[in-house]
Amino acid sequence: MAAAAAQPRPSDPREKIVAALLDLLSTKRWAEVGLSDVAEKADVSLAELRGLFPSKGAILAGFVRQIDLDVLKHDTKDMADEPVRERLFDVLMRRFEALKPHRDALRTVREGLMVDPMGAAAMNQVAVSSMQWMLAAAGVPESGPLGAARAQGLVLVVARVFETFLNDPDEGLARTMKALDEELRRAEKLARAADDLGRMAAPFRDAVDRIFGRARKPRGDDDVASAA
Repeated sequence: MAAAAAQPRPSDPREKIVAALLDLLSTKRWAEVGLSDVAEKADVSLAELRGLFPSKGAILAGFVRQIDLDVLKHDTKDMADEPVRERLFDVLMRRFEALKPHRDALRTVREGLMVDPMGAAAMNQVAVSSMQWMLAAAGVPESGPLGAARAQGLVLVVARVFETFLNDPDEGLARTMKALDEELRRAEKLARAADDLGRMAAPFRDAVDRIFGRARKPRGDDDVASAA
């Protein structure tokens, strides 16, 4: 795949550093890029780099934050009446569009994290936080344990689509759209099955709670079918 077109050089120091890391990752492996390389590329001192980002992973997290902001700046009020799956589809496709100019760097990141379990675990936490914002953008509850579970499920959905996205030759990301739709439909079916199982198990849980004298907190209706 041809290298992405050069992006305008940002003026904000944080954005300069993120852009520098992405530029380096377009031609070098993750393990080959050091903090001094990033500082030199961004034209900042190591002291300034350290003051803004504690690690290379934090710089990558800064990039994720930039993508979040790019998606969140879009008004989603017009999607309020759409089914949850369609709202999530729209939000995540905006995300893939925002990521499209950086596919070379993202391919390098993915390959690097595949052999870096600790780095992968740290980035998973960043991804979960990011997906909570995507859920919020789609009008899906993202707080509490259930919200975190939804976000983790959405991370898995995006991960399964990512290979298709990285190699999608279509400018409009047609293959990515198809793969995302299929994964969201699969996740929706799993969520509904889990909901049905939960309802079947509810009488047993209530009986156990009564036996052990545990009072269950009342729960409002929750659209678990929206969980990914």
